[in-house]
Amino acid sequence: MILTWLYAPGDRPAVVAKALGCGADAVIVDLEDAVPASRKEYARAATAELLRERPPLPVHVRVNALDSPWGGADLTALGGLHGLAGLRLPKISAPEQVVAAADRTGGVGLHALLESALGVERAYEIARAHPALRGLSLGEADLRADLAVSAEPGLDWCRSRVVVAARAAGLAPPAQSVFPDIRDLEALAVSCARGRELGFLGRAAIHPRQLPVIERAYLPAPAEVAAAEEVLTAARATPGALALPDGRFVDPAVVAAAHRTLALATRTAGR
Repeated sequence: MILTWLYAPGDRPAVVAKALGCGADAVIVDLEDAVPASRKEYARAATAELLRERPPLPVHVRVNALDSPWGGADLTALGGLHGLAGLRLPKISAPEQVVAAADRTGGVGLHALLESALGVERAYEIARAHPALRGLSLGEADLRADLAVSAEPGLDWCRSRVVVAARAAGLAPPAQSVFPDIRDLEALAVSCARGRELGFLGRAAIHPRQLPVIERAYLPAPAEVAAAEEVLTAARATPGALALPDGRFVDPAVVAAAHRTLALATRTAGR
């Protein structure tokens, strides 16, 4: 179960190598925004070389937009590589874009980044576009610009829309978009707590110092783990709906939530 994703620029192989040892659950090698046009081809070649063998943890690649001068070449160069865990497709606004990418990449898992009002509006159609699509996420910087949103709560509807669309399509809960201020860890923690309330699971980071904050925000607290264990103990003893001594009502939905909580807690037991 991946909670932390760390971005690294594809044209800086030493930074990518360092990112692989920073404690993230997965690394996203970026060929898009972090790489200037003059270094796109070098970044693609360096990333392809890295992924000829399987890295020590999952590596996804954010390719360039499919309608850019580089997007098609990115898909062709990376799609069949042994070490590639997934491709992240930026600026998706139509299901046909996902289908076109899937047709060129031989079944590798795809993740669609919705970065415009049109992409968010079509979130469910995009989520169901192709069996190779494994996830949705927001690209909040571009989305803010498209919607002319300045305050943080202004994107909450879009965030909820993506969470619901992913769930309705049978996909995993989305990870939150990056938090751009690498110095303000307190604000990052507050933002992560809000994301968890909205139904996100984990978050992408742009600096290693953000990783522990994200992980702490998304892991269940000891009290949550204890409450989940109590629910499951009671459910095993008395199948069906029941009320606990403290007044909490337990039904199948509550039991399912308790299983999710313990799955997250167990994820870190051996770390």
